[in-house]
Amino acid sequence: MIPGRKDSNRHPTFTRSFLFAMQGFRMAIKTERNIKVMLFGGAAAIIAGIVLRLDLVSWAIVLLCCGAVIAAELLNTAVETIVDLVSPEYHPLAGRAKDISAGAVWALCVVVAVVGLLVFANALLTS
Repeated sequence: MIPGRKDSNRHPTFTRSFLFAMQGFRMAIKTERNIKVMLFGGAAAIIAGIVLRLDLVSWAIVLLCCGAVIAAELLNTAVETIVDLVSPEYHPLAGRAKDISAGAVWALCVVVAVVGLLVFANALLTS
């Protein structure tokens, strides 16, 4: 929906919405270094899970953690993009919003790292 357009009450179809989401994901991969880092970390966790033959519950935990971190990084990217749009020049509040958004991703990554250590240590000890 685009404000000011005659057809602004029309929602895109489910398929178009899905394609917009994929376009956003691809754009983030192309332009954001941290998304690439998070995807690499997720791929490393999946490879480690295959090597260690994780059980079903451990797989669910690992995949949920990977998805949460990637989603958080995408949201952080969206926040930073919006802040840059509304405040192209430096403003302390703009910087604060971006730092807090990045801090949320960092906090999640710390928790996910601890969860990963627990899951993979358990897999090593029980194999």
